[in-house]
Amino acid sequence: MDQKHKTMKQLQEEVDQYIGQFKEGYFSPLAMVARLTEELGELAREVNHTYGEKPKKKTEKEKAIEEEAGDMLFVLICLANSLNIDLEKAHDAVMEKFSTRDRDRWTKKDS
Repeated sequence: MDQKHKTMKQLQEEVDQYIGQFKEGYFSPLAMVARLTEELGELAREVNHTYGEKPKKKTEKEKAIEEEAGDMLFVLICLANSLNIDLEKAHDAVMEKFSTRDRDRWTKKDS
C-alpha cells in the first residue's frame, strides 16, 4: 500500500487486515467509544501541555500531538469498521451538510 497518500478506504482496509489477524477481532462498540474517549483525553492533555497553561512535569514522557491524533484515528476506524460504516461516505455526507445548511454560518474570507 502506498505509504504517502492513502484513501480512507485504504486506511479502513489496512486496519481491518490488522485486526483480522487476531481471534478477538474488534472490541464491542461501547468499549471502542470508551477507548475513543480515553484517546481524546490523551490528545487533550498533549494539546494543553503544548498550547495551554499547563506545562508538563519534568518526570512526564514527551508524546507528540500527532501520535495521539493517530491513536484516535485508529480507534475511530476500528469503530467504523465494526459497524460497517464507510468513512468516505460519512465524510461526504458531512461535507454536503456543511456546504448547504451551514454555507452562510461563518464569515468568508475576502477573495
